[in-house]
Amino acid sequence: MSQVRTTDHDFQLRDGETLLEGLERTGHQVEYQCRSGYCGSCRIPLVYGKVAYKEQPLAYVGPGEVLPCCCTVLEPIMVDCQRIARVEEEPEDQFGFTGLNP
Repeated sequence: MSQVRTTDHDFQLRDGETLLEGLERTGHQVEYQCRSGYCGSCRIPLVYGKVAYKEQPLAYVGPGEVLPCCCTVLEPIMVDCQRIARVEEEPEDQFGFTGLNP
């Protein structure tokens, strides 16, 4: 699991979860369209940390930017993104499920 810090929240990415999915889960609103690095709509500022891409995205990624839809977080990162909704994260059980219905 990878540690993520935003402007107003800290959280851990779950196994297999993209940065975009983690941001959405924690109440952050990030614009997106393709979810696969083609369009660049989800581009957000990377304040610190390191990410990588399994395949080079087709969308332009400038210095200090990240595409949360398709990057892999390599170390603790901070992105410039704020939550629009306060979300109470449910604790995971031993199998990684939240709530009553996995």
